[in-house]
Amino acid sequence: MADGPLSERLIDGFDTMSEQFQLAARYIIDQPHDVALLSMRDQARVAGVQPATMTRLAKHLGLTGYDELREIYAEAVRGGDVGFAGKADVQAVAQRRKGNHGLAREILRAQAAEIVHLAESQLDAIVSTARHLASAKCVFCIGLRSSHATAWHLHYILSMIGEKSVMLDAVGGTGSDALAHASRNDVLFATSVFPYTRATIEIAEYAHQHRIPIVAITDSEVAPLARVADDVVLVQTKSPSFFHSMTPAFAVAEVLGALIAGQGAEAAHESLLRFDAHLADFNTHLKSRAWNRKVRSTHSDSSTKEHGAKGRHATEPKSRRE
Repeated sequence: MADGPLSERLIDGFDTMSEQFQLAARYIIDQPHDVALLSMRDQARVAGVQPATMTRLAKHLGLTGYDELREIYAEAVRGGDVGFAGKADVQAVAQRRKGNHGLAREILRAQAAEIVHLAESQLDAIVSTARHLASAKCVFCIGLRSSHATAWHLHYILSMIGEKSVMLDAVGGTGSDALAHASRNDVLFATSVFPYTRATIEIAEYAHQHRIPIVAITDSEVAPLARVADDVVLVQTKSPSFFHSMTPAFAVAEVLGALIAGQGAEAAHESLLRFDAHLADFNTHLKSRAWNRKVRSTHSDSSTKEHGAKGRHATEPKSRRE
């Protein structure tokens, strides 16, 4: 939205406008991000006109009022037309107005609301997707850029409970090569949200053409992945941050992993026993919080004794030290 959705109309009619309309129009053309965010009174003050002028200009453009004009610009922001830089501008304005604490609180509350929405609207889709993944001979996972963590997390969980997950992100651009061995008994797990990553969509389209079943996490019923997937879990990504929220998609991956493990409980149990033994062999994890406290305490005691010994050594007569 470097150019706002009404910028062209405003520029075309600019020369025929009154001086007050020109001031208001110039503000809308120059500050399209603020139009979506600030109140009409705030915008009028910055533009140097009366609030009524903003309303009259909106009606001059054929709209019902300034609220409709603001909604057009707000929809452009929600639709992603502003890009990351534009969204950062919008966030900066909100952050100045609400403060750091206020913005952080708003982001966290938005994420919490999106998780609740999943529990209310996507349970059937999540359960169906988990069942499809659990029955697959092999699961090929793809998620790139912001969606990579979601795909990798599910892949990691599946690798703990079995040996049937392949991550399609190999170095040298060879990640998709593994799909050459895929069949109708396998499943492609793909995840991407707007702005959709081209390579992910191309891999999904390849799988669709070769009749490899697809399950997906994406953000719209008309998203590219939704059009080719057999099962789709829809997540919301709106956020007060300049960056779209990936929290809901990540949460879905965790739930899918848990459901898949539960559906093959006996096999998962045996695999996890081997996994635990492997971690123990490599001493991968610190043992416990209590153990960590003990280590810190031991280190502290050792340092104190060493410091004390040095102190005593320094105060001893030279003949004694020698």
